[in-house]
Amino acid sequence: MKVSLKNISLALSIATFSTVALTSCKDNNSTGWEFAPNMYNSRAYEPLTQWRENNINPDGKNMRSPVAGTVARANYNTSFVQDDSTVVNDLMVYNLPKDSIAVAEVTLKNPIPWSEKAEEEGKVLYERNCQHCHGEKGAGDGPVGKVYKGVPNYASDAYKNMNDGHIYHVITFGKGRMWSHASQVNPEERWKIVHYVHRLQLGN
Repeated sequence: MKVSLKNISLALSIATFSTVALTSCKDNNSTGWEFAPNMYNSRAYEPLTQWRENNINPDGKNMRSPVAGTVARANYNTSFVQDDSTVVNDLMVYNLPKDSIAVAEVTLKNPIPWSEKAEEEGKVLYERNCQHCHGEKGAGDGPVGKVYKGVPNYASDAYKNMNDGHIYHVITFGKGRMWSHASQVNPEERWKIVHYVHRLQLGN
């Protein structure tokens, strides 16, 4: 029987394809061949260097300049102005670690003196950031709090004595099911919320 070169080539092609197909099925986690690897593994951009010309940014770099007025978190402005226009410079950058709530309770005192204005600002911030869980009167009955369960009632015996340091620390790091709100409210705003939480602890 005469076998043509064409038939041999076809047989080899089928055998090769079958071998590849069968061996590729051994690894169920394999994504197979990547026919266009640059689409799967794009080349990373470095922020200050360039492997090809960047025609979008005016300086040719990948990293854009920060928005005007951007302040580094570590250099947060620790000054604030009281109602009488006095500048106070003791609004600390908070350096206590998450597991130091007991230290916070003993060492922290609200650096923003109480005033009707400070408490009113704290109320507005509370309504925006806290009320959905803690409720309008701090009873833990906000619409989200009803789903989460276990949200405290500030006026109850267990929570009516929470002090400045405790409240500030919890806003900063979270506690239990409450997550950190440090990215939503800056230190000055947290202290104003502390003033308003004390109002809610009175139950009125």
